[in-house]
Amino acid sequence: MKPIIGITPDYNGGDREDMGGKEPTYFLRARYVQAIEDAGGLPVLFPLVTNVRQQKQLLAQVDGLLVTGSGSDLAPELYGERKEVPFRQMSPLRSNLELGISKLAYKSHLPTLGICGGMQSLTVALGGTLIQDIAVQHSTAIDHLPSWSATKKAHSITITPRSLLHRIVGKPKIQVNSSHHQSVKKTPTRLVASAVAPDGVIEAVEAPDHPFLLGVQWHPEFLYRHDPIQKKLFQALIKSAKSHARPSRTPSA
Repeated sequence: MKPIIGITPDYNGGDREDMGGKEPTYFLRARYVQAIEDAGGLPVLFPLVTNVRQQKQLLAQVDGLLVTGSGSDLAPELYGERKEVPFRQMSPLRSNLELGISKLAYKSHLPTLGICGGMQSLTVALGGTLIQDIAVQHSTAIDHLPSWSATKKAHSITITPRSLLHRIVGKPKIQVNSSHHQSVKKTPTRLVASAVAPDGVIEAVEAPDHPFLLGVQWHPEFLYRHDPIQKKLFQALIKSAKSHARPSRTPSA
């Protein structure tokens, strides 16, 4: 049986003309679902439940977790800062779900992949902080939010030797796309940075004491169909999820 992968959705609370207008709307770009399917998993969209007991119940039904990217930012108050840049903030419903299930996934050793904003949610959930806007708060010549499509690669990253990410991709450097204006500032004690851009911006984090908890700042779901290295990230999540799957999901001979 295919491992079940829970996926966090984006959410419009009534202020997104591009996603439902005034009607509260769940939405998820199909590329996330397709990447999980193509890697051998069975994707399931999570509802935005805020109760911890219900979040635990959700995670008990899946073998892995994908925390997706977002067009909006986590409220800086969630990591102990005041808002300093005028960007749209994430719905409290979504941030409550993502931060809650990220903590639970860490504690339960559930295989987890965070992408872009999902990496930032993993970081904040475990006690880290964010650069609110790279262009304002980090001196760099790299445009991390370029105007061109995320189907095109933007810069290289250097990967920490012997890290989980290095074991997955098998290379010390790779080229990635880029579509973010925030990044990790301080990693929590339970995470380590495992890749950086040439300007020092953290491009991946992982948990050394977890079987598979990885966050990447780029968007492999845009690239995996034409780049086998990017596909390996999803395949690694599915492989770990298969190992984590409960015996009750294993078909009898």
